[in-house]
Amino acid sequence: MKKNTDQKTEMILGCHVKMTAPEFLEGSVKEALSYGADALMLYTGAPQNTVRKPISTMHVQEARALMAENHLPMDRMIIHAPYIINPANSVKPEVMDLARSFLIQEVRRTAEIGAEDLVLHPGSYTSTDLETGIRTVIRQLNEIEPELSEGVTICLETMSGKGSEIGFSFEQLEEILSGLVNPERYGICLDTCHISDAGYDLTDFDAILDSFDHILGLSRLRVIHLNDSKNARGSHKDRHANLGLGEIGFDLLHSAAANPRTASVPKILETPYINAKPPYAIEIDMLRKGVFNPERLEALNQKEPETE
Repeated sequence: MKKNTDQKTEMILGCHVKMTAPEFLEGSVKEALSYGADALMLYTGAPQNTVRKPISTMHVQEARALMAENHLPMDRMIIHAPYIINPANSVKPEVMDLARSFLIQEVRRTAEIGAEDLVLHPGSYTSTDLETGIRTVIRQLNEIEPELSEGVTICLETMSGKGSEIGFSFEQLEEILSGLVNPERYGICLDTCHISDAGYDLTDFDAILDSFDHILGLSRLRVIHLNDSKNARGSHKDRHANLGLGEIGFDLLHSAAANPRTASVPKILETPYINAKPPYAIEIDMLRKGVFNPERLEALNQKEPETE
């Protein structure tokens, strides 16, 4: 289930985009293209609830045609599972039931769209403990295994360790994967903000990749969330910052994005809007040029000229 490494691309850069009426997925692709992106990530519905429109109403064929027209394979469309799915919760039966049923639904929706990767937060153990949380995730994922659609890789995301989150070390993720019935259908999404907040040092990204490869295997790395952090390394706080305006810094993030060992892996920006404006076109352009220009981001704070 490894990404196609035959693609000759220096950097695959994308961002989180909206998915709203009336164009739905087609509009999502248009938004990504307007930023100069060649990848995108989206929710198939609101991340805070279970309300979902049928995939048949969401302009899937139009979105696929637009991606093909722009030479973007469908593995450049990443789906993110909603945050309300918590597979590590063993305290509330209703939350456990929701995690199972809703994750099955989201995997099926991802397959129906034609996307290949579904990013999933491993969850929080709430009032139990870390090991109980890890065992719960393993049990939950194994229980739904027979009902999951083929062709979709569930990508467990690296977390910051905020509160009772699990998955803030490569070792924890490996423990989860090693307990799964079919680990080959799972991958990893590496978030630069999260791993920095968890204590990993991004000053040597190759060392991080070496550790990842030794513990998890680089073939499992399916997606990178490229985010700066508002907090110092090891803070366990998970607050994203715009590229170059946080504690990691533009140079280290550009080095991670341009690393040839991850050339075939989509890098997705989840950085904050500035003055209610998306920064993605500017950030993607700076990454492609390898030049940080904070004035371009700061210009987004300027008020729009008033019209008569």
